[in-house]
Amino acid sequence: MSQHALLSAGAKAWRSIPCLRSELRLDLTLGCGQTFRWRETGEDHWTGVMGGRVWTLTQTEDTLWYHVYRCQGNPELDNGQKRKAGLGPQCSGKKLKGVKDVKGEDDELDLDTVSSEQEKKEETLLRDYFQLSVKLVDLYKEWSGTDQHFNHTGNIFTGVRMLRQDPVECLFSFICSSNNHISRIQGMVERLCSTLGTPLCTLDDTHYHNFPSIQALADSKVEACLRDLGFGYRARFMQQSANLIMSSHGPDWLHNLRSVPYLQAREALRTLPGVGLKVADCVCLMSLDKSEAVPVDTHVWQIAKRDYSCAAGNGQKTLTDKVYNEIGEFFRKLWGPYAGWAHSVLFCADLKKFQNLKEVAIKEEKGEKIDKNRKTSSKKKKMIKKEEEGGE
Repeated sequence: MSQHALLSAGAKAWRSIPCLRSELRLDLTLGCGQTFRWRETGEDHWTGVMGGRVWTLTQTEDTLWYHVYRCQGNPELDNGQKRKAGLGPQCSGKKLKGVKDVKGEDDELDLDTVSSEQEKKEETLLRDYFQLSVKLVDLYKEWSGTDQHFNHTGNIFTGVRMLRQDPVECLFSFICSSNNHISRIQGMVERLCSTLGTPLCTLDDTHYHNFPSIQALADSKVEACLRDLGFGYRARFMQQSANLIMSSHGPDWLHNLRSVPYLQAREALRTLPGVGLKVADCVCLMSLDKSEAVPVDTHVWQIAKRDYSCAAGNGQKTLTDKVYNEIGEFFRKLWGPYAGWAHSVLFCADLKKFQNLKEVAIKEEKGEKIDKNRKTSSKKKKMIKKEEEGGE
């Protein structure tokens, strides 16, 4: 059986890109709630699906290491034929015709047998996904120069980088996010992919699937299927949004929104069922190249009031559209064209799961001896997860 790769087992099957931790921290970037498909499968090793491939990523101080699994066949094909849009076996009660079990890479292909052309394509995919052409250190300096609070927080939470995700995956993942917390969204997205997505490979008994196509999500039976999977009212929004895109715009519509202005893209997304201001801004920021988009939720509202004395919505208990837009404009004026990136650093710093970084920084300021390699205990991780599920 194929296993998740570990760099410590040998670097021969790995490739690398020069990348300082100050430009990218995998744990913060992949764990802060902008994507829901990555898991820590070994110490500081993250495995997930991107671009129709299964990857494991890890890093050293100045290098981003990546391993791409050579699963049987083309990741976009099932046994030589494109998979038809439709329901997976969990919904239909039987295995899809023409879909066979996907073997691990060791059963079919030598990990080293990969063309230089494919290597270049995969490196390009990874660079694009992490937007490595954007110099994050320069942005941190710019924000720190105009914002004292960011200067303090940014010194602790370095390397928080925005991903450039596939717009289809990003949109439908964030439709799942309504009144939800990160760990539950992760579970829903995984069930969605395992039910409707193309199987890619199995590693250590974990099955990896591609994200389903809009065509698959638009199927009339999808709503009932997703309700059975625990999606609740979000099931209707998922199917209706996919159907509306296919019937009124076409499968390339979401990708084409990358080329239109930010507010136009946001308003176009808001015509979809289940897409409000926050979901639209998440999709704009995380997949449509709108770096000025600032998603606002109760966490961000509290940050604006607590740390910036922002008067928007004072005396109100509900985050109205008016207050939402005022907070977004406040941060855009403060941080400039990459306001959404700066916002995500502060959002990450506010998550309970990363509070140990603040504790370390406080001890350093006091001159106390600390162990920078100390890991959060399993007991504390469980406690943090329970707190997140109660109100993230």
